[in-house]
Amino acid sequence: MTPGGTAAFHTLGCKLNFSETSTIARELAQAGYARVGIDDAPDVVVINTCSVTEQADAKCRNAVRRALTSNPDAFIAVIGCYAQLKPNDISKIEGVNVVLGAREKFNLVDYISEEKRTAGTISVGPIKEVKTFVPGFSSNDRTRTFLKVQDGCDYFCSFCTIPLARGRSRNASISETIHSAQEAAAQGAREIVLTGVNIGDFGKSTGESFYDLVQALDAQVDVERFRISSIEPNLLTPDIIALVANSKKFQPHFHIPLQSGSDTVLKSMRRRYRTELYTSRIQNIRELLPHASIGVDVITGFPNEDESAFRTTQEFLLDLPISYLHVFTYSERAKTTAPRMEQSVPMETRKQRTKLLRALSLKKQRAHYETFVGSTRPVLFEESQEEGLRFGYTPEYVRVAVPESMVDANSIHAVQIEQIHAAGYASARLSNVSTLR
Repeated sequence: MTPGGTAAFHTLGCKLNFSETSTIARELAQAGYARVGIDDAPDVVVINTCSVTEQADAKCRNAVRRALTSNPDAFIAVIGCYAQLKPNDISKIEGVNVVLGAREKFNLVDYISEEKRTAGTISVGPIKEVKTFVPGFSSNDRTRTFLKVQDGCDYFCSFCTIPLARGRSRNASISETIHSAQEAAAQGAREIVLTGVNIGDFGKSTGESFYDLVQALDAQVDVERFRISSIEPNLLTPDIIALVANSKKFQPHFHIPLQSGSDTVLKSMRRRYRTELYTSRIQNIRELLPHASIGVDVITGFPNEDESAFRTTQEFLLDLPISYLHVFTYSERAKTTAPRMEQSVPMETRKQRTKLLRALSLKKQRAHYETFVGSTRPVLFEESQEEGLRFGYTPEYVRVAVPESMVDANSIHAVQIEQIHAAGYASARLSNVSTLR
C-alpha cells in the first residue's frame, strides 16, 4: 500500500487511549494519510482496544466488522491493551491484517505496506521490555485535550491486567511534558486533562514528582483550564490539593479510585491505602474546596465481598461527601490473582450491587448540582449538541446546557444556573457577570 490513502481510527476505552490514537493519527498524516471516518471507506483502519471491560473481544470484532462493511479491502490494524494481552485471539478475526503490541503500535507506518499485508500478522514483544515513553495528546476536540503525562503501572492490584498490558510506570521529563502542553494550547485547547495509567506516580523514571509537574504546568502553560484525571488516594498529597485550591487554572475537580469501602476487601485487592486515608483525603478537599467535584471508582462483586462487606461499602459511600460514582461490575481477568480467591460472588448479585450503587451515584450527582442553582459559574462550551442545546462544564464539573444559538463551541461564558434536569444536566441563562473561576 502506497502512502497517500485515507485512514480511520476507532478508539475503545480510556482517555489515555484517545491521546495515543491522536499521536498515531499524526504520524500517519505525516506519512500522507488523510483522516476520515470509519464509515467513509478508509484504506487503513486502526482499532485501539481496551482490556478493562468484559466486552473487549466483542467490541473489537464489531469494530472490525464495521470497517470491512465500509471497505472490504481495508488494511486493519488492531493495537492497544487487548492486543498486547490476547494477540493470538485477535489475529484469528477475519479481516485483521496486523496486531501490534504496546511498543510496536507507535511504528504502525512500518507495517502498512504490500509486502506485510498478510492476514493475522502479530508483532507483540514482551511487556517487560517496554520501557520507552511516547508522549502525546488528543487533538480531534479543541475544547478539551487529553495530555498523556505517564504510562504503565507498578501496583499490580489483584484484579487488574493493566501492568501486563502497558508495562512499568514511566514518563517524560517535566520540561518535555510542558512542551507537549504548550503545543496542545497552541492548537486551540482551552482545557487540558492530565491523563495516564497512574499519573500520581509521575516522576519515578525521571527523579521528579507529580506535584513538581502540576506546579510547572500552572506557572508555564498559557491555557485557561487544567484538570487532573483519576489519581490514587495515596498519591494525592495535601500539597497537590492545596495547589489546586490556590490555582486559577487547575479546576476544583478530583477523581479518586476507592474500589471498596471495606478494608478487608481493599487488602484482598492489594490496594495501597485503607478507608481511613481515603476519608482524610476527602475531608482535606472539602476543607479547602467546599464545592469541588469529587468522583469515585467502585468495583462491585469482588471475590470475598460478602453481604456485610458490600453494606459497609454502601454505608461508607452514603456518608462520604462525594459528587458521583463510576461503578464497575467485577469480571474475572486471566493472569490476575483475584479469580483464584475462594468465595466468588454470583454474577446476578454483582449486577444487583452495581445497580444499587449507580442509583446512589445519581442521588449524589443531583445533590452536587443543586448546590449551584441560582449561582453564576463560568462554563466551557463544547462541540456537542442535542435538540438545539449546546453543553459544557463548570469548573466543578456540572454539565450545563443553553440554547445552541447563544454560544459558540470552545467558548467560555458566565451563566446563571436555573434548574436541574433528570437527564443529568443543568439548564442556565447567560449572565453579564464576567468570572472565570
